[in-house]
Amino acid sequence: KLGAKGGQRYRSSIAPLSLQIEEIVTRIQDETEGVPVRTVKSFLTKIPSVVTGADIVQWLMKNLAIEDPAEAIHIGSLIAAQGYLFPISDHVLSLKDDGTFYRFQAPYFWPSNCWEPENTDYAIYLCKRTMQNKTRLELADYEAENLARLQRAFTRKWEFVFMQAEAQDRHKKDRIERKILDSQERAFWDVHRPVPGCVNVTEMDIRKCRRMKNPQRVKKSVYGLIEEGQSQSPVHRPSQLARKGTKEDVEKEIVFLNSQLDRHCIKVSKVAESLMTYTEQYQEYDPFVVSPEPSNPWTSDDLSFWDLEASKEPSQQRVRKWGFSLEEALKDPAGRDQFLKFLESEFSSENLQFWLAVQDLKRQPLENVAERAQEIWTEFLAEGATSSINLDSHSYERTSANLKDPGRYSYEDAQDHIYKLMKSDSYTRYLRSNAYQNLLMARKKVCLFLCVSLFAWGRLQLDTSPQHLT
Repeated sequence: KLGAKGGQRYRSSIAPLSLQIEEIVTRIQDETEGVPVRTVKSFLTKIPSVVTGADIVQWLMKNLAIEDPAEAIHIGSLIAAQGYLFPISDHVLSLKDDGTFYRFQAPYFWPSNCWEPENTDYAIYLCKRTMQNKTRLELADYEAENLARLQRAFTRKWEFVFMQAEAQDRHKKDRIERKILDSQERAFWDVHRPVPGCVNVTEMDIRKCRRMKNPQRVKKSVYGLIEEGQSQSPVHRPSQLARKGTKEDVEKEIVFLNSQLDRHCIKVSKVAESLMTYTEQYQEYDPFVVSPEPSNPWTSDDLSFWDLEASKEPSQQRVRKWGFSLEEALKDPAGRDQFLKFLESEFSSENLQFWLAVQDLKRQPLENVAERAQEIWTEFLAEGATSSINLDSHSYERTSANLKDPGRYSYEDAQDHIYKLMKSDSYTRYLRSNAYQNLLMARKKVCLFLCVSLFAWGRLQLDTSPQHLT
């Protein structure tokens, strides 16, 4: 997995991939033969313990006998993606062959330690960030959202989380040392809680491989050790059913029951609040609660529904529903067409066209599935495709493997990736765009015009027919 040529020369067929990477990182940090770590002066401040990306690339080419700089960058990006080194300026864990400053991760945070941090650890980290210098460590938007969500989830134990964060924040260190440790801790969470939208460029997840090779490992948390088998009650294990419980068994059961008391749970009030919000949002669309407008022409003499269908213009109620979620917009044919027009204006309509093509594939007769699947590949994913889409490496590899035996769900991974991409990027811009806002306001203006016209007509009838006042 370290690449061809130089990477293959260095690869050992016995040692795990993580040990090979750590051996490379150890050699890079060697005081005599490694990359020199230095402190750089930047205007009025100093940046301690950094190296440049160009220095790392040059070292990899020289010491691993790599001839192609692109291959050295690829190997360096694999090392960065696993968290062994990281850029100090952003959260993108990849290597660049330029003057970008990088810092090496502390061995304490290396993946070989089988780190599997819990959400409680992440909550403590984010809470601690809010206590520190806000101008230097201000939370990003996605981190603020995660903190709010974790605070709602850990309502019962938030006081414990806050106390842990406060205790760590009070631990005084040298200013330079603290700056380095803060960046290393941030890089650790960039690996385990990555920035939304960042693609993992690794070809193999080292942590998953170690779990498969060592299933009896001890699960490790940032703040202590937790037994791997603790998720199941000791008295319910098959090996202990044939004998009576001992004092040790009872103690283990007590520990297990105490851990169950701290399990994630949501207050009934929060559940009720969410249910009420959902009910209020969809109340006007429920015919059992609110009579549909216009009324059903089959049960009344009102023909407005037929007129509305003939006009093919979506009502204000339908347009407003498109803003609930991307799913609601795509379920409505008119909403899907409007969203497609918006994507065409942004030159990204191929994403929705691909999603619709995969939906159509799932409804195809079995004898047409293989041919249609190949057509989708040629149009959207093959080299030189007319409507090429952007997929991450994992989804692309899974899809290409599925097409060896094509079926209706061969593009499931790719479709899910494209849907999430549209939901987080294009759909949010669509709701803020003039296209959607003008359509929403146009429907409101039509309704207002009809109300004013009806009111004026009524006044006219009253003025011309005084006897109607009775």
